[in-house]
Amino acid sequence: MAKRGTADAAEQQPPVVTRGNGLAAIMRSARDIFAERGYHAASIRDIAKSAGVSLSALYYYHDGKQELLHALLEDALADCFTSCQTAMTAAGDDPAARLGAFVRATVEYRIRRQVDSLLALRELRHLEPERLQRFVERRDALPKLLREIIDDGVARGVFATPYPDEAQRAILAMCNAVAQWYQPSGDLSVTDLVERYVHLSLTLAEHRTAKS
Repeated sequence: MAKRGTADAAEQQPPVVTRGNGLAAIMRSARDIFAERGYHAASIRDIAKSAGVSLSALYYYHDGKQELLHALLEDALADCFTSCQTAMTAAGDDPAARLGAFVRATVEYRIRRQVDSLLALRELRHLEPERLQRFVERRDALPKLLREIIDDGVARGVFATPYPDEAQRAILAMCNAVAQWYQPSGDLSVTDLVERYVHLSLTLAEHRTAKS
């Protein structure tokens, strides 16, 4: 019986991989191949080969392409939320500072995880309905978070926009679109871009300064 228990325990261990951390390598490989070829053209065998793992190792972590795509999108979304929430916590209670922190974190995220952002834009439609619904529900908490900042600013007289819905949509669309056009080799640095977007966002919210 002891030998059988040892064998069962061994069977539950993740397969040995040939390069780097198995799960991290698989996720990187899937992201790159999905981004390059698209979901339907991506091969699970090629993902495993690029990650330097066997098919059995890949299937230990994920059931297949559908689960891989969902895991990639969820990981990126969680990173985005964490970045925004950390920045807003550091910004304190002032709505203008919180709006600036939200915009700064979102723009920096879209640049830092540009491939992931484009992947979500292009391949989200390939999620199965149940996975898609769960993801969209979680994703939609981001515009709600931004709207709460704007509403708080309006209520406290910090923002004067009569159109909070439109301001929220415009700010978020502007920030999200960075992933579609930003080029690291361009003339505009990340710092300069972030400061411009913070300025534009405060303008859209009609930020009232102390003198206004």
